[in-house]
Parts: sequence; structure tokens; C-alpha cells
Amino acid sequence: MTYEDLWHRLTPFYDAGEAKAIVRWVLDVRFGLSLVDIICGKVTQLSTDDQKELEKIVVRLEKGEPVQYVVGIAEFCGRQFHVEPGVLIPRPETEELCRWIIPCESGANILDIGTGSGCIAITLALEMPDAKVTAWDISDDALRIAVANAAALNAHVAFEHRDILDASRLTRHGEADSSFFTLHSSLSLIVSNPPYVCDKEKSAMEPHVLDHEPHQALFVPDDDPLLFYRAIARYALSALEPEGLLYFELNPLYAHETEAMLTDMGFRHTELRQDQFGKQRFLKAMKI
Repeated sequence: MTYEDLWHRLTPFYDAGEAKAIVRWVLDVRFGLSLVDIICGKVTQLSTDDQKELEKIVVRLEKGEPVQYVVGIAEFCGRQFHVEPGVLIPRPETEELCRWIIPCESGANILDIGTGSGCIAITLALEMPDAKVTAWDISDDALRIAVANAAALNAHVAFEHRDILDASRLTRHGEADSSFFTLHSSLSLIVSNPPYVCDKEKSAMEPHVLDHEPHQALFVPDDDPLLFYRAIARYALSALEPEGLLYFELNPLYAHETEAMLTDMGFRHTELRQDQFGKQRFLKAMKI
């Protein structure tokens, strides 16, 4: 089985360039073959056991399963994170969000809401070593994976099972619940990449995303696209210290609507930023 044989098998799902890149990445991370090795034909020299393993991988890829789940690894900000179907696969766009945050003061008290694999929280903890980082998620599977990633990367993050919608309801009705506010009454920074894809957008999504990644981490109702942004912002008004910062990754379709909502809620100095593809993807706001 040659390199050409492998990537040609994936062309029903990916264009040629992406198919080649996927195969090269698999050969690198799972079998230690460099591009030079591939060019020199070493794929055909793999052991019998490795060839069997490679065939199993390709069969899974032919079924449309994302390569990150197949190999159990996703690259994020120069590090490798374990991923499996219980968590969203980290995206390059989210790396841009982290790079925007990292120059902030090193002693920040940070909360990551909806941590998933832990990629944001762990990256900030490692790049801002003086920061205190806490991360929430509603999914037990996600928290298990995030905890393992933090241990593997030697990052100090406090992970908690929390539902931001419950926290938002507490703030909305003015109830003081120490489980939410004793630990998080003086946060300097809240960051979130919450679910933001509307159900109506499903038809435009790639099957390998729609069929395999957790819908709980992706989708919001068509009639309430700002559901999580509103809840997080409401919580931030109670939990952030004065001049504390709120960072979001956005659905570009609702970027300006999200910014207007935050302004109406009393946040100031809002700033939208585009991602590498020119889409309004990120938002920063300050609590006054």
C-alpha cells in the first residue's frame, strides 16, 4: 500500500490536497514517518502489524470519521491534545482567540466556560504561568478528557462540572449561591467558545463534523442563537471584577448582534476581530 494508494482512497470525502495532508499527518504521528520517508517509499516498508493498523485507520477515515478522532490527537497552539468523540475538535480559529488573550496581565484570574478538551484553559495556563485558571463544562466525558490533557501537559487548571445556564439563572434572579460566587466573585477574565451553530446551518456542514462531533457542543436553537452568549454575559456581570474582560468566539452571522447585546447589558470598549478567513469571529468586552 503506497502513499498514493492511501490518499486516493480519501478523495470521496476530501479534495486531493486535504487527503494528502491527512495521510501525511497519520503517517507522522502514528508511524513516525517524515515527508522524506514518505517520498522515499518507506510506507511500503512498514511492518505487518503496522500495515494492519494503518489499514484500520484508513477504513475509519473512509467512513468519514475525523482524523483527529481516529488517531486520538489534535494539534493546538503547538501542543498535542487527546480528543475523542465526547469533545469538540479544537480549531485553528480558536488558537487565534488564545493568542489575543495571552498578552493580558500574567496574574489574571481566568475562567474558561465550556472547556471541552481543555485546549483554551490549558494553553492559557501554560502561556500565562502566573494566572489562576478554572474551567467549566457540563459534560463528564469532556471533563475526563480535559483533566487527562492537563495532566499530560503539566498544566495547573481547576476543572469543575458546571452548567452556565444554571449559573445565569441564579444571577438573573439575584440569588446568592456560594457554589458559584465564592470562588468566582473577582474574576479578571472570562473566555468562552460556546455552542453557536444554529440548527438551520446543519445542511451546510461537512458530514465528518455533523455525523461525529458532539451536537451539545455545537448547536443552539434557531430561535435563540445567542442563548449561551447571553447566559455567559449575565454571569460575567456578577463574577468579573471592575474592568474585567470577556472574550468570545462567535458565529459570524451574529457577531454584530452579540456585540449590541453586550453593549445593552452595560459592557463597554467592545472590539470585534476577524479570523484568518476574514470572518468576524472574536469579541472582547469590558465590564465597567
